[in-house]
Amino acid sequence: MYNVNTLEHHWMPFTANREFKENPRIVTAASGVRFTDHNGGTVLDGCSALFCTPLGHARPEIAEAVKQQLMQTDYVAPFGLGHPGAFELASKVARIAPEEINHIFFTNSGSESIDTALKMAMAYHRARGEGQRTRMVSRERAYHGVNIGGTSLSGMVRNRETFTNLMPNVVCMRHTWSKDELFVKGQPESGAELADDLLRMVETYGASTIAACFVEPVAGSTGCLVPPKGYLQRLRDICTEHGILLIFDEVITGFGRLGKAFASQAFGVTPDMMTLAKALTNGCQPMGAVAVSDKVYDTIINAAPENAVEFFHGYTYSGHPAACAAGIATMDIFENEGLFDKAAELSGMFQDAVHELKDIPIVKDIRSHGLLAGVDISKDGVKPGALGGEAQKRMFWNGLHIKFTGDAGILAPAFVMSETDIDEMVGKFRKTLEELV
Repeated sequence: MYNVNTLEHHWMPFTANREFKENPRIVTAASGVRFTDHNGGTVLDGCSALFCTPLGHARPEIAEAVKQQLMQTDYVAPFGLGHPGAFELASKVARIAPEEINHIFFTNSGSESIDTALKMAMAYHRARGEGQRTRMVSRERAYHGVNIGGTSLSGMVRNRETFTNLMPNVVCMRHTWSKDELFVKGQPESGAELADDLLRMVETYGASTIAACFVEPVAGSTGCLVPPKGYLQRLRDICTEHGILLIFDEVITGFGRLGKAFASQAFGVTPDMMTLAKALTNGCQPMGAVAVSDKVYDTIINAAPENAVEFFHGYTYSGHPAACAAGIATMDIFENEGLFDKAAELSGMFQDAVHELKDIPIVKDIRSHGLLAGVDISKDGVKPGALGGEAQKRMFWNGLHIKFTGDAGILAPAFVMSETDIDEMVGKFRKTLEELV
C-alpha cells in the first residue's frame, strides 16, 4: 500500500526521510491511548503522541465542538476583530494560571509562542526605557522550538549547526544533569548552585544588557532533565533582583503533566511569562499561547498612545475559532474529569514502573517527575544516537510509541491511562531494550 513512490512528495519534519520511506511506520487511526498502524496492528501511545494528547485520542466532545464552531463561524480576521471563543478560552487559561498571570496571547504552535515571548520581552524593556536590554539567556540542552528565535535559544547542537544566521546576543547557562545523581525520582538534591550561572552572566555582561532568561521547568525534549531542589527559585530571585524577565517554556509541562495545571505551580515558582501549546487543545487543532503577567502586559499596553496598536505582532490564525473551540472543550474535560489530580495520583505508580528498567544493562540513567520520564541508553561500540533510533523503530513494531531524542527515550503517558496500560507500556519498552542488549 505504502512505498517510496507513494510517499515521496511529503518532506517529513525531523525524520530520516529516505530510511522512513523504505520502511514506513504509518498511523491510520487513533482512539483512546492506542494507534492503529497501516498493517492493522495496535500501538500503545506512550508519549501522548508528542506530549499533546493527555486526554487520549478521538475525544468526541472536542470533535463536536470544532464541528459546531466551523458551521457557525469558521474564520474571523484577528487584527481589529474578535470572536467569543478567543475571549472565553483566554479566561479559562488565565483562571488556572498563577495568580499574577492574567493575559493570554494566542499563537499557532510552541515555536511561535517562543518567538512571541522574545518580542514581548523586547517590547517590555523598551516601554520601560531600557531598550538596551537585548541579550537573551538560555541553557545547554534546551529546546525552544524551531523558528529563528527558538533555534537561537537552542542548547541542542544538532538543531543549530545547519542554520548559521541566527539571533545574536544569546548566551547559555549550563544544564542541570549530573552523573553524580543517577536514577532519581523527582528533583535531585544537589545542583541549585547551577542557577548562579545567570549571576555570572550579570557579572560578565551587565544586568542592564539582559532582557530575559528562558527556561524549561523540566527540560523535556532533551530527555526529562528535572531541576534540582531550589534551582528555579534561585533563578527567580536573580531575575527579580536584576530586572530580568523569567520566562518558563511550558509547552510540554503545561496543563497537568506534573500534577498541577502548570509546572510553575508544581515547583512553587512564578515566572513573568509562560509559553504554551500542545495540550492546550489536546493536539486536536494547531494552537499555542503566551501567558503574560499583569506587570508585563500593563507596561507594554500603557506605554502606547491612546487608541494606538500597543504590540505590533500577531498571526493570521491567532485565536482561530476552531482552535479556540477545541481549547475550550479541552479545558472543560480537564476540569470535569479532574485530570490534573488524576495525573498526580498516577505519577507514583508510573515512576516506580519506569525505574524498574534500571536492571537492563544498556540503561544508564532514568529521570522522572510527574507523568514524564527520560531513559538514557547506550552500548559500547555504537555511535551516539544510533541505538535510540533503532529502539524507536523496533518499539513501534513491538506495539509501543514513545519519543527518542538521540539515545534518550521519553515517556509521557496520557492522563487517562490505567495502571494496566502503564504496565503494558513499560513491558513493551523492556522487551525492546532487551532485544538491543
